[in-house]
Order: sequence, then C-alpha cells, then structure tokens
Amino acid sequence: MRKVLGILCLISFFGCKNGPVKNQNVGNALGTTYSILYITDGQVDLQKEIDSVFQVVNQSMSTYIPDSDISKINKGDSTLVVDHMFQEVFELSKRIHDVSNGYFDPTVGVLVNAWGFGPEKAMELDSTRVDSLLQYVGFNKVGLTDSNTIRKERKEIYFDFNAVAKGYTIDRLGALLESKGIENYLVELGGEVLTQGTNMISKKEWTVGIDDPQAENERKLKRIIRLKDRAMASSGNYRKFRVDSETGEKYVHTINPKTGFTKNSKVLATSVIANTCAEADALATAFMAMDLDDTKKLLLISNILGGPEVYVVYLDSEGKTKEYMTPGFENLVVN
Repeated sequence: MRKVLGILCLISFFGCKNGPVKNQNVGNALGTTYSILYITDGQVDLQKEIDSVFQVVNQSMSTYIPDSDISKINKGDSTLVVDHMFQEVFELSKRIHDVSNGYFDPTVGVLVNAWGFGPEKAMELDSTRVDSLLQYVGFNKVGLTDSNTIRKERKEIYFDFNAVAKGYTIDRLGALLESKGIENYLVELGGEVLTQGTNMISKKEWTVGIDDPQAENERKLKRIIRLKDRAMASSGNYRKFRVDSETGEKYVHTINPKTGFTKNSKVLATSVIANTCAEADALATAFMAMDLDDTKKLLLISNILGGPEVYVVYLDSEGKTKEYMTPGFENLVVN
C-alpha cells in the first residue's frame, strides 16, 4: 500500500503541488488571432470570461456587426445611449485627435470604406470624389452628449474605431486578469501586446518581437524588446493593402484624414509603448499618417501624450532603410 501511494504521489507531484503554472488561451477574435499567457498558483481556464470580453466589445464597436451600437449610430440612430466602453474609446480618441493635430481621426470611416478597407464596397475615387467625402470627416463634427448619446453634424459621418478598439480590448482583457488576482501575464491580440509582472516560469521579463516591415512574404523579426507593466502597439503598411485588379496600383490602409488619400510615405512602420494599449494603438496609427519630422516634434511635448516610447522604421532620401528610436525605447531593446 505504501509503495502504491508513493508511486501515485510521484506521478501527481507536479500537477498537485502549489506553484507557478502557465495558463494559455488562444483563438481568433476581431478578425485576427490572440494568445493570452498568465501565471497562477494552479491550473486556471478563463476562456468563458475571455470570450465574453470579445463579445461585449464587438457588440459595442464592431462595424462588421449590423446591429452593433456603432453600426446603429453610423446608420443615423441619435437616440442610442452608448455604454461605458464606447464612451471611454470616444474620449480617448478625442484626446489623441487633438494632440496629434487631427492625424488620428475615427470619423475617417467613410474614406476607409471608400478605399476598400471597411465592410462596405470600395468606390471609384478621384480628387473630386475624395473632396466630397471629406465633408463627412472631422472629430470636431461629433460629440458625446450629457445623456451619453452621439451627436453628429452630418448623418453621413461614419465612425471606425478599428485603430483603437483592438488596443482597448487588450486593456479590458488585462483588467479581467487583474480582477482575478493575476499579477503576471502577457496578452497579445493581432501583434499588439500588454504585459504585467514577469514570466514566473522562466523567471525572466517578458520579451516581445517587432515584425520587419520589409519582409512581405515571410514573418521576420526586426527587433526584440523587454516589456514590463506596459503596452505596445505597432502599425505598418507592409501587410494590409489593396491592389486594384485592373490597374495593379497598390493602396495602403493608412489614410491621411486631412487629404482623404491613402498615405504612401517613407515611414514603413511604427511601434509605440504606452501605459495602455488603447493609447499605443491610437498613437501608432497617428504616427503612420504623419511625417517623421512631425512625429519628432510632437514627442518633444510627450508629457501631453503620457510619455510614450516610439520606434520608427523608415526610408531616407536615398531609399535606405533607417531606424529612429526614443532613448527609452532603445533601453528596452534586446537585439
């Protein structure tokens, strides 16, 4: 009997003892993939709670769901009372819009659709048509009322929070984990990341990779950085683009809200580290729409933005690939 008990204890030792256990949930959501790693004292599965976060965010802000709140507002519903998530994303969008001098603008949705990057059919566009659509773009033309409904100057204004909602969802997932008392985790959704604590299994800091924007046919990492208690989001034109079937012309997904045209610039990719993933997501999008010199000028007053760290891959005047990093970002680089 003692021998049997001894064997059972040996077999179950690692599964029964208390200690750091790595839990992982992976899947598809928001049109991309996700991976959530979290360290606990025993095996835990939060899949139902994770699915619930994706569901409520989608119902609030997905333009691909016909009866979502944002879809109803885009169709002209001015009586819908938006939930606290929509309110938070709206208010953050307003702040980033203002500090970026309008380069981040979620009312660019009508142009996102027109260029073929949204849920609606692409249009035939020329300068005249683009100018006519610009009258429906501008975050100064919308507002959140005291009763938490959305005011639009023109009913045709179309919200698209895709450049911030993914980061916001990651923040909500982090809040979920922390509500369960989990202090060490890494949440990744479509390449955007939020970390807390350390990897207690390896007893090392979390490390994350940044894709090389010039490796179009395969995934190759440009940089690896250490990340603790902060979020990182990246944006680039290297994968998300549309090619006209008749002309073969390439249209990248970054749209300049000031001109209405897709942005073909020397900036290939941006990565932003911030306190929240929603902020990092929005800023990475804004910096893709801006010229590098304008980004550098904006970072001189980075206290307004909360002190983000920034990494930019760009082409110089001779077409050579160059990198720009803020000092804080450079300190986090592993290789």
